[in-house]
Amino acid sequence: MQLKKTLFALIAGLAFAASAHAQLKVGVVSSATGPVSLIGIPQKNTVPLMPKEIAGQKVEYITFDDGSDPSNTVTVVKKLISEEKIDVLVGPSSSPNAMAILDFVAEAKLPTLAPVGTIAIVLPMDDKRRWVFKTTQNDGLVADKLFDHMKANGVKTIGFIGTGDTFGETWFKVASDAAKARGIEIIANERFKRPDTSVTGQALRILSAKPDAVLVAAPGGPAVLPQVTLTDMNYKGQFYQTHGAALNEFIKLGGKKIEGTILGGSVMLVPNDVPDSNPAKKVALDYINAYKAMHGNEPATFGGNMMDAGILLEKAVPEALKTAKPGTEAFRVALRDALENIKEVPGTQGIYNMTPQDHSGFDHRGVELVTVKDGTWALAK
Repeated sequence: MQLKKTLFALIAGLAFAASAHAQLKVGVVSSATGPVSLIGIPQKNTVPLMPKEIAGQKVEYITFDDGSDPSNTVTVVKKLISEEKIDVLVGPSSSPNAMAILDFVAEAKLPTLAPVGTIAIVLPMDDKRRWVFKTTQNDGLVADKLFDHMKANGVKTIGFIGTGDTFGETWFKVASDAAKARGIEIIANERFKRPDTSVTGQALRILSAKPDAVLVAAPGGPAVLPQVTLTDMNYKGQFYQTHGAALNEFIKLGGKKIEGTILGGSVMLVPNDVPDSNPAKKVALDYINAYKAMHGNEPATFGGNMMDAGILLEKAVPEALKTAKPGTEAFRVALRDALENIKEVPGTQGIYNMTPQDHSGFDHRGVELVTVKDGTWALAK
């Protein structure tokens, strides 16, 4: 009997060794081309700055560009799971693409660090979303900052225009809740598609409603179009933007027409204006300087979302290695559990505290209220 047990243990050990990787395999999916490229490019460029070794375990990054197309995202994620046998996924770049892969990452029991905006990727928590962790501020956290500012500045009515996808629809819901809680009325509600080159009809309807302010909910470059269109129509109210517009290209594309915009962003937009007491300040500055040294320009905050994924892995992988080796389901489960127990970890965007109910982990320290002043970012007053 003892001999049988020994042989069984030996066979099991050999099978485990055959299935385990010699290194941690990280799949990365970003939208370096297509309508979301202003988000995807800094994320792709950040990968070389992510940890190459964690707790003595070499890290291999297997990267794909999904071209901003959710169907392509599904294809490459399936490939990463079935052929590359990845241990963890980082990506994709946008909310619709992330929502499209929920079923597949859950079925594969694949921990996923999603650098996307929508809260819908982690809430409501269920058997699918328990495998996904978010490295971007939740929409509701940003909305609270924006609507507090509106209320403090006498805004009674707003016009809303967002993308006709998960990002825009989720933002309309959180904006509606935030507005109602503060006695603000949404009197115009419009949508547009990310690739659209004109929103004249939508802008005219918002203009005719005469709101005190307008909130644009769109990620990356598309965030500029509604605001510039309304400005050209001589709209004089205050513009608000979500963290989807938190990139330098928003200022470059909008020019003087987006001066005075108020948005909820991260420490990365105004690191030198944030007190040294904020633990995220040093992390943000270190990342910005490393990115500039490698690429010759400053990264968008979306790149910081990718860097934070690497920071979270540095904390979680050592814990998972105590249970199993990469290349096994046991390791993936242990890594998921370790990510869910992250506590007080500073990233480029804020401080992470994960729980079984909250897979984003940010609190108020993850959002700074900023404005565009003289062609650059500044803390809003």
